[in-house]
Amino acid sequence: MKKLYKSYADRKLCGVCGGVAEYFGIDSTIVRLALVILILCFGTGILAYIIAAIIMPEQNNAM
Repeated sequence: MKKLYKSYADRKLCGVCGGVAEYFGIDSTIVRLALVILILCFGTGILAYIIAAIIMPEQNNAM
C-alpha cells in the first residue's frame, strides 16, 4: 500500500511537492507548477502547502 510522505530526495523547501509527485507517479515539476498556479490564481496554495508540510510525515532515508 502506497503512503504519502514528504520526499527526502526531491525536496526544494519541505519536500511536499516531491512527495505528492512520487505518490502519483508524475514529475515533481508538474506538481510545483500546479502549486504556483493555485497560489497566483486563488491564494489557497500557500495555506495548503503549509498544512501539508506540518501534517505529512518525513520519508525514511532507507526508502
